Amino acid sequence: MKVKKLSLRTRIFLAMILLVFLASVLISAVAIYQYKEQSAVYHNGHLERKEKNIQTHLKRILNGRQNTWEVKTENIPIIFKEEIYNIADIHKLQINLYDLDGSLLLSSRAGIQKQAADSCLNAEILNAISNTAEHMYMDIHKENGEIFQSSYTYLLDQQSKAIAILNLPYLEKDDFLTNEILAFLQRITYAFILVLIAAIAVAFLLSKYITKSLQTISDKINATRLERRNEKIDVDDTSEEISILVNSYNSMIDELEESAIQLAKSEREQAWREMAKQVAHEIKNPLTPMRLTVQNFQRKFNPEDENINEKLDEYSKTLIQQIDTMSAIASAFSNFAKMPAQQNETLNVVKIVKLALDIFTEDYIVFKAEDEEIIAKFDRTQLIRVVTNLVKNGIQAIPEGKIPRIEIEVMNYNNNVVITITDNGSGITEDNIDKVFEPKFTTKTSGMGLGLAMVKNIVETYKGTVTVTSEKNIGTTFKVTFPKE
Repeated sequence: MKVKKLSLRTRIFLAMILLVFLASVLISAVAIYQYKEQSAVYHNGHLERKEKNIQTHLKRILNGRQNTWEVKTENIPIIFKEEIYNIADIHKLQINLYDLDGSLLLSSRAGIQKQAADSCLNAEILNAISNTAEHMYMDIHKENGEIFQSSYTYLLDQQSKAIAILNLPYLEKDDFLTNEILAFLQRITYAFILVLIAAIAVAFLLSKYITKSLQTISDKINATRLERRNEKIDVDDTSEEISILVNSYNSMIDELEESAIQLAKSEREQAWREMAKQVAHEIKNPLTPMRLTVQNFQRKFNPEDENINEKLDEYSKTLIQQIDTMSAIASAFSNFAKMPAQQNETLNVVKIVKLALDIFTEDYIVFKAEDEEIIAKFDRTQLIRVVTNLVKNGIQAIPEGKIPRIEIEVMNYNNNVVITITDNGSGITEDNIDKVFEPKFTTKTSGMGLGLAMVKNIVETYKGTVTVTSEKNIGTTFKVTFPKE
């Protein structure tokens, strides 16, 4: 199954909407990424500041006058027994102190000493603290969906000797930043909706503007016909690409008109050459018996013959008969060559068809009409010519020995006038049915075959059509259709 391609207008419209959507998604993604980076920098910096402040506070207590204990690892729980809670409360952070082997000495969290009495810092943390230049280790992990950070660093005495390991557990609370990013995303959503509405309007107008010229060009191309004069495209305020396309089309129209003129000229010349051959052939037919008659009369002429008057009458009748034949040939050729003028008379088709049939006295010609009055615009004389030619053609198509019948019917159909002429003649073979409207084509022994060609020219002049259907030995129906106006 072939997938229907989207129109250029639809593609422009969707492209602009997609562009706005992608821009909004990209801005949101960058904002969220920036938020995460900013949050990480903020928490790391906050923890580092806290660690420095607590280090300073602890050193003041170690080196203060109130401390009467020797500053060493074993005395750490005694020195900070009460002060660790005050320090934790001041800095709003939990404080854990470990010895250099990783065993917990003291914690500001009540009850943690018992829970972690048997626990020690793992070797990875101890190695990281001792082997790094900063003597510091930062641990980040998740618990119950929340992110925890823990910093590990040495607590130094006055001689910068490590006497304990300071651990500060820190919970990353992003409530404020989360609210900020949610508010930002909400604002950008509103902005996106406004921009989307504006983009829809702009895309609609822009696509309409772009495709307007293309639609004009498409309509002109669809209406282009070789057999008639085509109008050039005149489009103002177009892009360079559209202008190039318009100029190319107009150049093609010029070339097409020139080709059409040459083709029409060639066809006319060919048609007249063929017609001239046919006329010459038809004229030769009566000339031959005329010549033989004159030669025979000249050879046998005897003024003293008692039957000279009868022979002269016979001779004259023969010549007159052949002269009439030549006159009929000339009239048929003249009628075909004379194109009907569009008088566009408003007339009652039913009445005119009846008038055309009045010249026929045959009682087997039957006329029927759907209405008493069917008004249309047509030339009165030309309509009579069409009907009489088709009826004559039907009469001539009926073979001898067959009971003849010809039916003429006038109907009104879809704002068109339809005239049908049906005979019960010998019919037209399938090989000849496509040729019946061609000039000089005939299956009869007499005539030039111009009658049906003339009918076709008249009907098509009034934007109508004439068609034929036939069955061998049953009959033929000619159908003439033309608009009322």
